[in-house]
Amino acid sequence: MRYSLDKQRVWRSSAVSFRWVARTYLMNLLLFLLVCLLAVLAINSGRNSFDFDLIWQALLNPYDEGFVSKIIWDVRLPRLVTAIFAGAALGISGAIFQSISRNPLGSPDIIGFTTGAASGAIFYLIFLGESNLGVAVSAIIGGVATAVIVYMLSIKFGTIGSYRLVLIGIGVGATLAAFNGLLLVKGDINSAAAANIWLAGSLNARQWEQIIPLMAGVLFLLPLILLTSHRLSLIEMGDELAQQLGVNVQFTRLSLTFYAVILASLATAAAGPIAFIALAAPQLAKRVTRTKAVPVLGAALMGAVLLLAADWLSLTLPFDMALPIGLMTAFIGGLYLLWVVTKLR
Repeated sequence: MRYSLDKQRVWRSSAVSFRWVARTYLMNLLLFLLVCLLAVLAINSGRNSFDFDLIWQALLNPYDEGFVSKIIWDVRLPRLVTAIFAGAALGISGAIFQSISRNPLGSPDIIGFTTGAASGAIFYLIFLGESNLGVAVSAIIGGVATAVIVYMLSIKFGTIGSYRLVLIGIGVGATLAAFNGLLLVKGDINSAAAANIWLAGSLNARQWEQIIPLMAGVLFLLPLILLTSHRLSLIEMGDELAQQLGVNVQFTRLSLTFYAVILASLATAAAGPIAFIALAAPQLAKRVTRTKAVPVLGAALMGAVLLLAADWLSLTLPFDMALPIGLMTAFIGGLYLLWVVTKLR
């Protein structure tokens, strides 16, 4: 007797139904274990290597003033947590946007939302200061404003065309990229230098006050998105059919778009503009799980895996070539984007 990993089982009660797909949950578990493995490698990557006993003791004693505890709690752990949650946020955001646009290129970094969040953050860095909370709030405002513009321009005859959304997003993103360049020229040299470093995308020198808004956003929004993501699968079959099945199409699309923009903006505020993750994570998650639903949890885990792997790779390059994580993911993502475009029919 053979057991298929793709076999589905459904449990229903009066108000709740639960679908069990063995392959999906098995692959998500493997991705979670891979995140844990990469986290172990990342926390011991750097100029100084420590025994795992010392690392474990440091993790158990956060108030210890020793050298190892300082390195772990002030340098490596913030970097690690930022990579996990920023990767997860970008993966979830990409899964939602690709479902809404019905296009594999519909990720926040392609359609301009990440650039809009960067515009808000750069404006704050150039003209108002370097407060971590201020940068996060400004990034959210910039991302939401960009999303509203792209969304409104993409509506035609009451519906959103997939390629129309992508093309308008690319145009808005290009305009905002030019605006960001203008901000850098108009700012003083110190503010412009800080903004340029931030624009490269980096996990270096992360502080806990930068990470807490990102962690809170992911932990709060992920359950809400999981509870409503099944409606996106119905919307993908067509607005009229989804409405006949009881889905409030406009409310679902607007609410999930808002959640996705918030997550992308928080990730951008915490780590700078990071390409490729939101584009690739949902598609890779769908390939490994073979699910037809929107792979929200799988995309979150895959995003964390990709960003952790890229960060670990950047730290282990020969000749001490420690590249900013944004440049590393942009290089890999450019090659991946060329492959995706050549495969589109």
